[in-house]
Amino acid sequence: MKAAELREMSDEQLEVELNQAQLGLFHLRVKAQTDTLNAPSELRRNRRLIARVRTILRERELAGPAKPEASSAE
Repeated sequence: MKAAELREMSDEQLEVELNQAQLGLFHLRVKAQTDTLNAPSELRRNRRLIARVRTILRERELAGPAKPEASSAE
């Protein structure tokens, strides 16, 4: 999944995607240990997806909520 597609998702959807990717990575690691992993590139692809999701969530966290500008007539 590309970063542009991930940026269109809400925070809740990103959290779900992150949880699924982490669970998938766990299963891939188990398969790798038991020598039944057919495509080792899946490990890298999954790790990079997790990194992308975490990066987007962190960017949003640092950006913070959009604050409306308060105009005061003092």
